[in-house]
Amino acid sequence: MTVIKEAQTRAGILKTEIEKHNYLYYVMDQPEISDAEYDRLMRELIRLEEEYPELQTPDSPTQRVGGRPLTIFNSIRHRIPLLSLANTFDEVELKAFDSRVKKALGTDSEVEYTAELKIDGLTIALTYEAGLLVQAATRGDGEEGEDVTANVKTIKSIPLRLPSPINIGVRGEVYIKKNDFERLNRQREDDEEALFANPRNAAAGSLRQLDSKITANRPLDIFCYDILYIEGQTITTQWEGLELLKRFHLKSNPEAKLCKGIGEAIEFCKYWTEQRHSLAYEIDGIVIKVNSIQAQTKLGFTAKAPRSKVAYKFPAEQVETKVKAIEVNVGRTGAVTPLAILEPVKVAGSVVGRATLHNEDNVHNKDIRVGDWVVIQKAGDIIPEVVRSLSEKRDGSEQIFEMPKVCPECNSAIYREPGEAAARCIGATCPAQLRRGIIHFVSRDAMNIEGLGEAIVIQLIESGLIRDVADLYQLRFEDLVGLERFGTKSATNLLTAIGDSKTNNLGRLLFALGIRHVGAGAARELAERFGSILKLMDATFEDLTVIPTIGPKIAASIVKYFNEPHNRELVRKIIEAGVNVFQEAATDIPQTLAGKTLVVTGSLVSFSRSEIEAVIRNHGGKAASSVSKNTDYVLTGSDPGSKLQKAQAIGVKIINEEQFKALLAGKEI
Repeated sequence: MTVIKEAQTRAGILKTEIEKHNYLYYVMDQPEISDAEYDRLMRELIRLEEEYPELQTPDSPTQRVGGRPLTIFNSIRHRIPLLSLANTFDEVELKAFDSRVKKALGTDSEVEYTAELKIDGLTIALTYEAGLLVQAATRGDGEEGEDVTANVKTIKSIPLRLPSPINIGVRGEVYIKKNDFERLNRQREDDEEALFANPRNAAAGSLRQLDSKITANRPLDIFCYDILYIEGQTITTQWEGLELLKRFHLKSNPEAKLCKGIGEAIEFCKYWTEQRHSLAYEIDGIVIKVNSIQAQTKLGFTAKAPRSKVAYKFPAEQVETKVKAIEVNVGRTGAVTPLAILEPVKVAGSVVGRATLHNEDNVHNKDIRVGDWVVIQKAGDIIPEVVRSLSEKRDGSEQIFEMPKVCPECNSAIYREPGEAAARCIGATCPAQLRRGIIHFVSRDAMNIEGLGEAIVIQLIESGLIRDVADLYQLRFEDLVGLERFGTKSATNLLTAIGDSKTNNLGRLLFALGIRHVGAGAARELAERFGSILKLMDATFEDLTVIPTIGPKIAASIVKYFNEPHNRELVRKIIEAGVNVFQEAATDIPQTLAGKTLVVTGSLVSFSRSEIEAVIRNHGGKAASSVSKNTDYVLTGSDPGSKLQKAQAIGVKIINEEQFKALLAGKEI
């Protein structure tokens, strides 16, 4: 046997051994060898692949370390749509679901269900071809997600190759265990990085890293729970599918239960409502599924969800505590929000010491007073809220809340416009508005400047380094390294992130400015319509309201914002700092679709859904979501939906992909 043949044979043995031990350790939790022995096997394989690069294959365990950073995630159209589930919240609604199922199936007999824990993480779809992991995508909007294959390959509980050479699509949930989440946040605190709010956010943020080497160092795990398709085999029940996942070494949740009727499913829900906090990971409900695949097919779908499956959402855990004080919080738009300061109490797995009271009317309608005993819960197990006061426990010492007349941050007047729920600080230089405004400016959907948490923003304001968002672009290395929490690395990283944000498109900048009522979608529309912030600044109310998606309230808010001299000065400073204030795509691309409205249906060969919509917009057209008499063209791909039938019924012109490309080129079709 030649040397290369020997190396090839040995590499094959090592790959099989390492993947076996990955499965035993990360999936079965039954390790057979020590960490040192595992490391020895891995080092030997790495050495062989370095010496003989041709031995390195896509499914090699050495490929889990991450590769070259991406610049963007590509979009992927799901072969099988990843639909959401309808929610139920109590036993009555679960029984109503069961009644609907029985009626649709034409039976009075008990229906068999599976009951599965609903993992609180990030949904992904895995695609295996000939047993090899070739693609992983986030759920996205259910029809189209992001390609995160490189990142998913770093998750050691996900096999790169299955024990059988099958073509299969699998749905699962990527998550982080509670103790791993706590360790991760402690490490981030030590590294002077922003902390994750909860395990779900940590999992989502880790999986959506453009640099897969970062993902490889995050403690991600997975539970697989649905076989989307499998070629060459027929699955007759959901339970059979769960068993098949195990045989293919795809990790599934061990707590799933096969239920002989809705009664057993309800008992399962009750049990985990009480026991959910004992798990090593977060769950946010139970998923009940009709077990028979044939019955699932017969039941079909609504517009958004399968009729054969439903999510049971846990009732919010309620506890009693005492209101120590009611303070007010000033937001970025000046909204003054009452905040209950509570005796710390544990609810839904964490200690709560404060809860929003939303607005003055809510406080008075619920008659919440300082000194009251109150019932609190976490909405969606996340956001603490006061449900009601316990007036029967009052002793006469309680104090009725009154909204302050002046802002606690800047002493400016607080004013409430007629018809509005929120009172607002009218101070133009309010430090609370500045603080919240900067936090919004740097957020993910705005300028996306990582490393600027609230504590650092406060530090920069109090040190006099920033007085508005434009001052972020004047920060220097020597300004930062002298501050607490900043070392050489963190200062360099922050300045790099700030510099990178200068090239963002105009839509992000407009959203980042925090103009009242202007969300991310409206900001994108304004950017595409006006092309530059300079044109938008001089737009009249009439100029704005001709845009279909910009109503009178948004238009008035935009005009008011840019009529303020200090806002115009802020924009001038942003321009001087070198921040892009133009819409990138609109100027150099021929507007061959100007004035045309197109609707897309089906899967296209050359474009993902987000790409085709961007192409339409960049060429001057409008990408609409539904067909109407105002639609000029319906662009069809493979497997078109009901939009095609509607277009045919009302006489809208139907075009294919080649005809669309001809339109882009300015040709007649």
